[in-house]
Amino acid sequence: MTSAHPRIGITGASGRLGRLVVEALLRSVPASRIVAGLRNPDDDGAKALRALDVEVRQVDYERTDTLDRAFAGIERLLLISSNEFGKRVDQHRNVIEAAKRAGVRRIAYTSVLHADTSPPKLTDEHRRTELVLAASGVPFVILRNGWYTENYAASIPMALEHGTLFGSAGQGRISSAARADYADAAAAVLTAAEVENGRIYELAGDDAYTLEQFAAEVAKVSGRPVVYRNLPETEYEGVLLKAGLPKDLAAFVAASDSVVAEGALFEDGRDLSRLIGRPTKPMRETVAAGEH
Repeated sequence: MTSAHPRIGITGASGRLGRLVVEALLRSVPASRIVAGLRNPDDDGAKALRALDVEVRQVDYERTDTLDRAFAGIERLLLISSNEFGKRVDQHRNVIEAAKRAGVRRIAYTSVLHADTSPPKLTDEHRRTELVLAASGVPFVILRNGWYTENYAASIPMALEHGTLFGSAGQGRISSAARADYADAAAAVLTAAEVENGRIYELAGDDAYTLEQFAAEVAKVSGRPVVYRNLPETEYEGVLLKAGLPKDLAAFVAASDSVVAEGALFEDGRDLSRLIGRPTKPMRETVAAGEH
């Protein structure tokens, strides 16, 4: 049954992006029309979402029984990409097929910037998911999210400890934005009365910077010397492993950094600021706030 406010579902709702999307939706959508999906409906993340008065349902990308129950009555769905590398295409296919069975009328998917042209080591699973979505017959929108500024801000403590920001991005420019900017974009697409079927948004920050410039901003804000040291991808992965990152994540971060030099994370089309109706949050503000 159609209402003034379609029932909206968000997968991965207890994650950092998902929670921000829920909060963004609540600015214009009644809590009763929002369904937060997450793998464990009994964990602390679920409790925090229930405190917002939204409905919480179990969404396990590998259990189709949870998907069929979770998507009942959902009209618009945000599919937040899985973080299980190597499994994502099959997991996303499960979600898309369940959404089709449930009669979902719009799926928005969080892909990655330049998924069709960037090196496969960074984009392959996203590109393949986009193809599955296009073939599903369900109206869809692709949100090709660029890098979160918070991803680099998370490296600030180690950079301050060593006086060095490590990476393998060379002089590549990064058009990152705050995670909340991307959340607002997802909310805008989910609540829009009409969206062009198959529309692809290349979402990125208004301003771009190199990691050398990022290190200089960290030094400026902290009052401590910090320089950028560029490393080959394999060496940078080793630094991340020593810092405690899991192997798969360390490999992904190092690979992501290495393609920056090829322009993979630069975008000046300003789809993001147009979609959210305001400028994106500058990198310097995220650094100054210590957000990560």
